[in-house]
Amino acid sequence: MKILFTGGGSGGHIFPIIAISRELRRLYEKDDLHFDYIGPSNSTGILQLTQEPLFGIHYIASGKLRRYFSLLNILDLAVMIPFSFLQSFLILLFHRPNLVFSKGGTGSLPVTYAARLLFIPVFLHESDIVPGLSNRITSKWAKKVFTSFEKTEYFDLSKTICVGTPIKKELLEGDATTAKELFHLAGGKPVIMFWGGSQGAEPLNDFVILTINDLLKNYEVIHVCGKKNLAETQAEIDVMLQKELVAYYHLYNELDEVRLKHAYHIADIIISRAGSASIFELAACGKPSILIPLPSAAGDHQSKNAHAYEASGATIVIEQDNVTPHFFFSKIQHLLASPEKMEAMRQTALAFAKPLAAKAVAREILEYLQK
Repeated sequence: MKILFTGGGSGGHIFPIIAISRELRRLYEKDDLHFDYIGPSNSTGILQLTQEPLFGIHYIASGKLRRYFSLLNILDLAVMIPFSFLQSFLILLFHRPNLVFSKGGTGSLPVTYAARLLFIPVFLHESDIVPGLSNRITSKWAKKVFTSFEKTEYFDLSKTICVGTPIKKELLEGDATTAKELFHLAGGKPVIMFWGGSQGAEPLNDFVILTINDLLKNYEVIHVCGKKNLAETQAEIDVMLQKELVAYYHLYNELDEVRLKHAYHIADIIISRAGSASIFELAACGKPSILIPLPSAAGDHQSKNAHAYEASGATIVIEQDNVTPHFFFSKIQHLLASPEKMEAMRQTALAFAKPLAAKAVAREILEYLQK
């Protein structure tokens, strides 16, 4: 049983693939299961994928179809995308997977088109309400299309199944005692986590730096700033942070799976971007949250994701331009002063969650291949 995965390579692409592959291993009883992954070599999430069993990793050139004018479009259309298609075609021809599963994103389209020419069935998953261009094209020949949100735009409803975003079930296993030890929490204050996703979010980092002392007077902060931002963030925090508040601030460039599950458990409120993976992880953990969508996201998909989640009552959305200290602190103080509001947000988050999404996708894959 050979299943080949492809995607853009960010955490939002890689983490659902890991979740699905783990469920496939749990459900499939024979010992002939094997996974391959094809994607761009500049992937930010590929390291985590290499730590999963049964995976063969194959890199291809990274070409991008931009929705704005750029001279790089000419290079990518003329050279990079055709070359990545040739690479994908040869890899698929050699490995002959039983099925290709795409998470979309840069680099996935050449793979799915090569699969089409080789008569290999394609399944795809779209995380966002506004589908990415690669998935919109691939959906034309995909056998099944999985979505995260009921009102996802564009797709043929006859082959679309809404399952949510696949998340790792292990993220639901955090506990408070381990979290306190792992993060060396001082205790005595509510815990706020600033979480910019797998790549970090510079505007969130800038806000934390600007307000760090005011934050720490009332709250303990876990701040995940992104790998590329760590040195700069640490340097600025060292200048700004009052010594008597150091014990209440915990800076990380990223959180591995173990730290993340315990951070999700211990945080009282989580401040996050609005990628689908983040939303469905927060929902499954029952965490009250404030979402700050990335304004430059393609098709404004983060804002649409965020407002769809906000409609459930599980989160508060603040547009990035409105994240001012006074407005932000008033929202946080109001929430923490209202236990009934926090509990209502927790319950609606759990109601919105689809923690079995990965298992649902894995079952669909196995049922299709075993027919």
